[in-house]
Amino acid sequence: MEITVQAATAQLTPDHDTILAEVFIAAPPARVFEAITDPKQRAQWWGMKPSVPPTPGVMPFRVVDSASDLRVGGKWTNEGIAGDGYKFHMEGEYLEIDPPRLLVHTRVADFVGNFETVVRWELEPREVHGLHGSGPHRVGTGTLLKVRHSGFAGHLEQAHSHNTGWRVSLDWLKAYIETGETFETRK
Repeated sequence: MEITVQAATAQLTPDHDTILAEVFIAAPPARVFEAITDPKQRAQWWGMKPSVPPTPGVMPFRVVDSASDLRVGGKWTNEGIAGDGYKFHMEGEYLEIDPPRLLVHTRVADFVGNFETVVRWELEPREVHGLHGSGPHRVGTGTLLKVRHSGFAGHLEQAHSHNTGWRVSLDWLKAYIETGETFETRK
């Protein structure tokens, strides 16, 4: 029997302002929320080693330091190094926090230019069923993670790049939570 793993999806809205991405993760919302907001975990799953062949539209990078003051008005930062050696900085402010179902924050990244975007993470619990000798049974709770990243109007190249980036990033998050795969162990 072949098992199909659902990959993340992402689409750019017709006005090129917003990316809508989603992925199902076989873990409860609290676990997914923790992986998104904990700076130590974020640095483990978010990043990409150089690959052969290269992933189109995604430059290798890794987070080397991450911090979060997880409260409304609190700040978060990521410091990293791109595959070409360029050091990058990302930061933002938390606007809404309702663990484990909602996180909204601003985002400014020095490698995209001087403009602010807003990222909205919505985590919806979903029942996970498995097959047993007596038929399908509920085996736990999974999470439908929906991301809305807006503020790209007038920045078409960045909108397209981030559309690809979200699809890849959500697959990394899924693999980290479901299998323990990290930046270091990812092939």
